[in-house]
Amino acid sequence: MKRFYISGPMTGLPGLNFGAFHLTAHQLRALGYEVVNPAEKQSESEDLSWEEYLKQDLQQMLTCDTIALLPGWQASKGAHLELHVAHRVGMNVVDVAQLHRDEIAEAI
Repeated sequence: MKRFYISGPMTGLPGLNFGAFHLTAHQLRALGYEVVNPAEKQSESEDLSWEEYLKQDLQQMLTCDTIALLPGWQASKGAHLELHVAHRVGMNVVDVAQLHRDEIAEAI
């Protein structure tokens, strides 16, 4: 079974973009996947610096085999770093928008 890590922009967005993270986590879980959602982890954590959150996120990401990129990831320093690490350790990379199109196409 694939274990997905959700990566995308947070900083500077309303509600830290948690809605997009939670929606994607819900959709992937409904398809039967295990999901690491950093928005859930941040909601449970104390108030940490951006760097401390990133350290935690990278540790969690490395327990996964696939990184799922949310729309707008290109504008996120953290997502760029996560993607770079994912490439270096051989993780699968999927675009969430493409993943949804593929799932819809399979359902038709």
